[in-house]
Amino acid sequence: MTTTFAASQLASPPRPPIPTLERPLSPAELEAALRSFHGSYYVRHPFHQLMYEGRLTQRQFQGWAANRLAYQRVVPRKDAAILSNCPDPGVRREWIQRIIDHDGAEPTDPKGTPGGIEMWIRLGVALGVPREEMEDERHVLPAVRLICESYVTFCRNKPWQEACASSLTELFAPKIHQQRIEAFPTHYPWIPPEALDYFRSRLVQAPRDVNHGLRIVREWATTPERQRKVFEALAFKLEMLWAMIDTIHNAYREDAA
Repeated sequence: MTTTFAASQLASPPRPPIPTLERPLSPAELEAALRSFHGSYYVRHPFHQLMYEGRLTQRQFQGWAANRLAYQRVVPRKDAAILSNCPDPGVRREWIQRIIDHDGAEPTDPKGTPGGIEMWIRLGVALGVPREEMEDERHVLPAVRLICESYVTFCRNKPWQEACASSLTELFAPKIHQQRIEAFPTHYPWIPPEALDYFRSRLVQAPRDVNHGLRIVREWATTPERQRKVFEALAFKLEMLWAMIDTIHNAYREDAA
């Protein structure tokens, strides 16, 4: 029996262009090849296109924010997994800032800057999801949870350099954050300005993280075999992000404007 699917119900990601290498790429060529993966970033997903065109309902926004919290919470865990496998104290000292960025200062420190996880929870609250429901993740879809956990598993089980390479989706992240900062006040004036704090913070943090990740990759990936491993790691992360937003999109499709 042949099964067919309506095109409107599936959004297949563009496959990242993993090159076949006959010689090792220079550091500059390697970086350029990594940046060429931008066409597979989930900014191109139909859900994000609806978002930037002002066509999401409040319910879709709420579902997105509540589910994306699962991803926000695995980020420091995957970074801790990378640190646990990394024998280089210099790398560890620099990489640990990513954990601090997401977990934030001590809750008892009134002057502490909230971390990315707390800022994301505040975004959900601003969108109308009660804090308790954000905190306990009652709205997180099982598939989203499994997809996010796959990222931790990848970073725990792969060599730490490959796990670092998977984080290089941040090469493309500033664009998506800037789009949200610009689109939300224009199309969704009911969203308060402070709800955008997370995206503003990432405009500063992501470029710093990219520079560190690229240094690691350029120093380690000096053979065709290692460079292919780097491309595969980035491709995994791109497909993981696409699968996550695709799951969210389809779960809330009936609310589309």
